[in-house]
Amino acid sequence: MQFQAVDCSVRFKNELERNITIKLGYANTKIYKCEDERCPRPMCYKAYGSGKEDSPLCDGHDILMATMLNGAAIMDGALLLIAANESCPQPQTSEHLAAVEIMRLQHIIILQNKMDLIQENVAINQHETIKKFIEGTVAGSAPIVPISAQLKYNIDVVSEYIVKKIPIPERNFISPPNMIVIRSFDVNKPDSEVDEIKGGVAGGSILRGVLKVNQNIEVRPGIVHKDESGNIKCTPIYSRIVSLYTEQNEVQFAVPGGLIGVGTTMDPMLTRADRLVGQVLGEVGSLPDVFVELEVNFFLLRRLLGVRTKGSERQGKVSKLAKGEILMLNIGSMSTVSFRDDVNAEPEVKGFYEAQ
Repeated sequence: MQFQAVDCSVRFKNELERNITIKLGYANTKIYKCEDERCPRPMCYKAYGSGKEDSPLCDGHDILMATMLNGAAIMDGALLLIAANESCPQPQTSEHLAAVEIMRLQHIIILQNKMDLIQENVAINQHETIKKFIEGTVAGSAPIVPISAQLKYNIDVVSEYIVKKIPIPERNFISPPNMIVIRSFDVNKPDSEVDEIKGGVAGGSILRGVLKVNQNIEVRPGIVHKDESGNIKCTPIYSRIVSLYTEQNEVQFAVPGGLIGVGTTMDPMLTRADRLVGQVLGEVGSLPDVFVELEVNFFLLRRLLGVRTKGSERQGKVSKLAKGEILMLNIGSMSTVSFRDDVNAEPEVKGFYEAQ
């Protein structure tokens, strides 16, 4: 069984300075089971990365929700990590659980981490607190696994739960390929010669169909701009696949369910610094239409999440939006900013919506 996980390794300068995760990454984790009857469970389950043994970890620091929501666009399941040496729920824990419900993820495993730092009675009390916290939510029946990531305690149990509790969804290999882009890169070094320059790279997960090397592809909406009249215009990007990579492994074709890097003939300026994030890549002429306007229905969260409260203080209610207030919108794998300019509308912040 292969399990795709969000890899939030700290790599970027601002992440190193603040010791938090901001950019979304990804890695592959392969889970193996020993079929020999001399291998008892759960020790018969082992997890390995493609290039390293350590499993990736994505922290939810404070209210940096854009990273988590972007990754949730391609998730089949989620591991909700809770620190055993902190009170539960933390502001980010409540917010991430609400996000999991919004994204309608049904398969969740809760990991009670840092068990090596607390005493047994503290762990038992927090376990009961976690059960009360998830009661009535989509994670209400989720297993709670005590672990120590540093000491690799119970990691084999986590592997077993992933295999047994997160089913592999049915994949569509027949339809035209469609891939959601969650990262894009310019892989060229500053001192590269002209004949050494490589095309842009798009990274993401294939939703359906199969991508192949030398296949002609289209990216929509592509280049977005305004014409002389101020109308928004979208120009699709056409390119060709020159390479396919899953981590360090080069492949000739890629199927749904994996995380893949697609090397193209695109101008690397178009893919630099995640400029293609939120766009869709696929077979020429098979991608969805591009819409400039959408009508949406809002579903509001009752309480303000992601804000720390003191003692028995209750979480504040969500207030109505003011005209000109800045909103962060997460659509698929894209995060964008908008402004409210309709004073008669009634949507409120901290909610989600469905397009009509």
